[in-house]
Amino acid sequence: MKKKLLLLTFIVSAFGLSLKAQDTVKTTGDAPLVLNGSVDTYFKSDFSGHGNIPTSFANENSSISIGMIDLGLKKSVGNASFVGELSFGPRSDQSIPTAGYHIQNLYVSYNLTSKFNLTAGYMSTFIGYEVISPAANFNYSTSYLFTNGPFQNAGFKATYTFSDKVSLMAGIFNDGWNVYQSVGGRVNTFGAQLMVVPVKNWTVYLNVAAGPQSGTEFDVTTNYQITSAFKLGLNYADFSAPSGTTGGFSGVAIYPQIAVSKAVTLGLRGEIFSTKTGTWATTAGPAPGDKVSGITFTANVKAGPFTFIPEIRFDNNSAKTMFTDGGGAATSSASQFVLAAVYAF
Repeated sequence: MKKKLLLLTFIVSAFGLSLKAQDTVKTTGDAPLVLNGSVDTYFKSDFSGHGNIPTSFANENSSISIGMIDLGLKKSVGNASFVGELSFGPRSDQSIPTAGYHIQNLYVSYNLTSKFNLTAGYMSTFIGYEVISPAANFNYSTSYLFTNGPFQNAGFKATYTFSDKVSLMAGIFNDGWNVYQSVGGRVNTFGAQLMVVPVKNWTVYLNVAAGPQSGTEFDVTTNYQITSAFKLGLNYADFSAPSGTTGGFSGVAIYPQIAVSKAVTLGLRGEIFSTKTGTWATTAGPAPGDKVSGITFTANVKAGPFTFIPEIRFDNNSAKTMFTDGGGAATSSASQFVLAAVYAF
């Protein structure tokens, strides 16, 4: 009799908990957890026989190598949401501030209204054309503008969307770029972005990030889908060194792309990157007062979730201080071939 009473009590309790759980789902509007990401691998060969071009990622020469596995999680419940992005691999290690953390993005967001959003945490930068994830870039190798600009900014920002053609973001960020916490115990970098859509299919972003420890960068990023097959992108940036140093850089990169079929798109990146005279040194690039230019020919070949990326790149330095030839002598030029495979999900 006791066993029957216990069984009946268990069934009633389970049924009650089930009803409560169903009611919770209905009242909170609990959305599913969304998972996305990518995996990439590549082969690179510098024509000199050794690594030469110092921009970010794909640094291993004459080797079938790995990039990273990138895992993004996001979830929204009502007006609140979060994004968390973890990455593992050599490409990840070169784009995060602290080994062992593996965090690319970690932030929370809240919509005060349908037009006004607040976001806080560690976020991919709003500056520049190229990004860390190989799935979101057309070229597999990266530009000098990307390597020398910020990768991430930690802080707090507010975004107001006036219409589908105009929005404005303004925020306050940690004193250093690409850090999980402030370097000097200060949150004193100001950042802002104005987004405008002058005509259909043309988007322009006007960006600024300025702080005494991080320096000041003005940046223009734009994309124009001119026809269904032809797209044109452009990135211009000017950077002034932080307090205590002099110099900086300026540069421009252009990104024309044309789809020759549903599966194949051809494109190139043409870049000119100059350093200003002073004491500040680039992360990767020419010595102060010098210039480097490059042209990269890239194809994207789609096969389901795969993108195969054959690429050839030619860079030229004005002062013969960046590159060496097959015999180790200083030279003004460098070139490389890359074949990459990116699986996006």
